[in-house]
Amino acid sequence: MKMVCDSKIPFLQGVFEPFAQVLYLPGGETTPAAVRDADALLTRTRTRCDAALLSGSSVRIIASATIGYDHIDTAWCEANGILWTNAPGCNAGSVEQYVAAALCTLARRHAFPLAGRTLGVVGVGHVGSRVARMAAALGMDVLLCDPPRRRAEGGGPFISLDELVARSDIVTLHVPLTRTGEDATWHLIDAARLSAMRPDQYLLNSSRGPVVDGAALKAALQAKALGGAVLDVWEDEPEPDRALLDLVDIATPHIAGYSADGKAAGTAAAVRAVAAVLDLPLKQWQPAALPAPARPLSFTLDARGKTLTEVLSEAVLYTYDILADDAALRADPARFEELRGDYPIRREPGGFQLHLQGGTREMAEHLSALGFRLR
Repeated sequence: MKMVCDSKIPFLQGVFEPFAQVLYLPGGETTPAAVRDADALLTRTRTRCDAALLSGSSVRIIASATIGYDHIDTAWCEANGILWTNAPGCNAGSVEQYVAAALCTLARRHAFPLAGRTLGVVGVGHVGSRVARMAAALGMDVLLCDPPRRRAEGGGPFISLDELVARSDIVTLHVPLTRTGEDATWHLIDAARLSAMRPDQYLLNSSRGPVVDGAALKAALQAKALGGAVLDVWEDEPEPDRALLDLVDIATPHIAGYSADGKAAGTAAAVRAVAAVLDLPLKQWQPAALPAPARPLSFTLDARGKTLTEVLSEAVLYTYDILADDAALRADPARFEELRGDYPIRREPGGFQLHLQGGTREMAEHLSALGFRLR
């Protein structure tokens, strides 16, 4: 038995070796020759899984350790008897943490309170649902847009995208990239929708780069037609538009979902999927332990004399310094892929124990809602 694995999938080294020949390759170097005699392909988003790669191969299953699957030609795979899986929801907590850090940073930088502001969440699946709950814990009002769910659920709490844009202070995108159909998301935020935004509004995109028309966003920011933007994903990755990068508030190299917790969940989902298809004794596998970040996993927060927003922001930004990722990308955008591949250990709030001093019951309740373990 042979498996070809992306060399940047974490926690995977040694897992399959007792049962198969395992070849580790960088995602961009996975070739038809490498997969020709493979039974399984474990991948990330940088490997295009289509006829050009897989035609004539013996691959039985593709397991992507990612939430997205637009790198897989699903129709071709299904027509040719190749099973495929992704890991929906694996990085939901990580993206939730990323958006929380972005919101807290924007609020500090532009001196506005998050409490009472309206966050519009576009795409309310695994990730968007977590982001919506997090925003409520930060005291924000939340609007939801998800046309497929709106149709399936007969309306529900969902509104149209145009209404959401009109009523939100901040818009955050959590949709897959699709190019056809009534719910196509390619350039979902285009020049027309950007022209409908106000100079006091902000746009966050941590879904897929082409969901936003990058050229139109650049023009809108240059004209100061909206307040600012946070981009984790870019058109033409891994070579982001340098002029657009200079204009946004926060720029990061497609790492919103890169917490150690999210990576572990994605790898576990991929391993279990392959184990089920190839009948290996790894159907309940998970990493033995997660590595620790640079900062201690137990910390004290003195809440005396601080507002609820200040306490929540301090806690969130203790777990994740988003501006460090921003600074690294701005220092050398050509290192985009390197910054992703060698990303430092980041743990989600649930991995931290927080000792709250001088805080109120309300503070404790909101911190618990954000996932912190309090003592």
